[in-house]
Amino acid sequence: MRFSVNIPNFGDFADPRKVATVAAAAEEAGWDGLFVWDHVLHRQHQGRPFGDPWMLLTAAALATSRIRLGTLLTPVPRYRPQQLARQVATLDQLSGGRVIFAAGLGGPVEDEYRSFGDTAEPRVLAERLDEGLELLPRFWSGEPVNHRGRHYEVRDVTLLPATVQRPGPPVWIGGFWPRRAPMRRAARWDGAVPLFETARHGHVPDVSDVRELVAYVRKHRTAGAERPFELVLGGATPSDAAKARDVIGPLYDAGATWWDERQIQTGPGLDRLPAVLRRIEAGPPVV
Repeated sequence: MRFSVNIPNFGDFADPRKVATVAAAAEEAGWDGLFVWDHVLHRQHQGRPFGDPWMLLTAAALATSRIRLGTLLTPVPRYRPQQLARQVATLDQLSGGRVIFAAGLGGPVEDEYRSFGDTAEPRVLAERLDEGLELLPRFWSGEPVNHRGRHYEVRDVTLLPATVQRPGPPVWIGGFWPRRAPMRRAARWDGAVPLFETARHGHVPDVSDVRELVAYVRKHRTAGAERPFELVLGGATPSDAAKARDVIGPLYDAGATWWDERQIQTGPGLDRLPAVLRRIEAGPPVV
């Protein structure tokens, strides 16, 4: 099992220098990854400064040499696919192939989309997500791309440089369980990053829910089934190793391959550097 640290892209972590501090501390303490949120607007956290996640991850890449880096998660329908492909490829080049790309609809959709005059219709956003996901690996290949779809058109475009990772960074898909559609989408890619209706951000999911989700994804995993598939769960664990092991061990047995350490969303340390550093420096749990 591998272990990552999860931070928002607002508050203290709107500052790339502080994100670099977190990344270096995580690598030093033995964590395997650092993931940041990708929000432009989240009215629940209004009044705080927000940083661009790709700039934050650039700072993290320059401060580290080993840990994996990415967003949890990027709302693909909010981007132009060509812009997003170039940002990810540039970070993958800079980091020496350490990017993991996590995707979804994002949210809150009213804040992230309708506030800027875009649609917040879930069906349309899901179409844009799937079409964007189809385009991204083609752009990352460094080969010519031609595409005419419902939402995007590409005419003989080659984007260079290609990503270091071939055929591209691992693609993880997020969504709320027990909603089935996001996990069917995840089964077509390289990993699932579920949140649970019964365990929101920072709260540990119930093992029975995890087992149900794992069975569902395995049932729908067909194309690409020979590739490794990651199940990324998260929550806040105690710094005491034995207590943390008691929390994560049953989830590992149920099929989790990554544990993403998250501050509880309503807690005072969510977007504050000292609280996050204390947890990081205590080290990842051991299962």
